[in-house]
Formats: sequence, C-alpha cells, structure tokens
Amino acid sequence: MSEQIARIRITLDDSKPAVWRRVELPLTNSLKTLHLAIQAAMLFENYHLFQFEVGDTRYGIPFDDEWSGTPTRDAGNIRLEKLVERGITDFTYTYDFGDNWRHTVAIEAVAPADPAKEYPCFADGERRAPPEDVGGTSGFEEFVEAMTKPRHPEHRAVLEWYGSAFDPADISPEEIGIRMGKLAKRRANGRAARKKAQGLQ
Repeated sequence: MSEQIARIRITLDDSKPAVWRRVELPLTNSLKTLHLAIQAAMLFENYHLFQFEVGDTRYGIPFDDEWSGTPTRDAGNIRLEKLVERGITDFTYTYDFGDNWRHTVAIEAVAPADPAKEYPCFADGERRAPPEDVGGTSGFEEFVEAMTKPRHPEHRAVLEWYGSAFDPADISPEEIGIRMGKLAKRRANGRAARKKAQGLQ
C-alpha cells in the first residue's frame, strides 16, 4: 500500500488580502512536524511558542495551564492520520502568543504520495507572511503601509528595522523550497536510520 499524504491549507486569520500556504505531509507526520512545515512555508523563524487547537484539545509544547485548567498536550504525540480517522478537517494554529498569529488549518484532501516528491513539501500560496515581532495584525498593517510607500514618514525606520525591502506579494518560493527540503531530508535520514536499526535486530 502506497504512503498517504494530506494536502493542507493554512490561512492567516484576519489577513486581507489573504496570506495562505498549501503544504503536503505524510499522514504519519505529527502536528509538531506540521508546525515546522508551517514555519518553513510562512518563513517564520520558530522563535516563539505555538499551539494547535483541535476541538477542545490543545497541542504544542506540553504544560499545565493553571489559569484555564486545560493541559497542553505534546504536538509530537499526535499524528495527522489520527485526526483524519476522527473526521477532523479543520482546526487552528497559533504562533507567537504576543503577536497572536492565528491560522485556520484545513485538511483539503488525502491522496497517495507521489513517489517523485520528497515530503513534507510546499505546493503553493499567496502573499508574504508577517515578519517576526512586528506587533500583531495592526502592527503588520502599519509595517506594510510604511514599507510600500517610500514617502511614508516611517519608511526609513521600518526598512532599517527589517533589514531589506519587503514585497507583500513575494512569498519567496525558492527559500520556502530550501526550508522544506531540510525538513524532507531530516525525515529521509530518520527513516533510513530506522531501517538500518531494524536490519541489525
């Protein structure tokens, strides 16, 4: 039986025009791997905490929330196939609890893996995601306004802060591909190591 993959769309909430990415991951991958794939596809730097909310259950880096009384479970311990088996196709992903980047995650399809592809992989998307620590939705809107208008009074300051030009339409597919390639290589190395270990038993 061929490996099955999930085609997943991630949309940044409250982004107009929409900032979104589509990625493909094997069903055997965990939510932690999906987190890393989102980081790669959005060109985030994985500086901050993250959390998936699947129904009433939260997954991320495990800890007990003394305020809500609801524990956060380890995202590395739940595989995509379990969500698919439960009929779950939509859930949320939040990155950076300060800037509060909430995303809607949709499992669009499950299909046989393409033997010519390395997974996880990037499929497509639109609009550049916010830079780290830009200050949430309102901060991002102000950042884009200042960046895209050379006569804006804050243009020079934000350009210096960011360190380069910022094109809201350029998602840098080559850079995304490089980052995804590192994830795929890590997965391939892990599988090879497991096969080698099994052969030694």
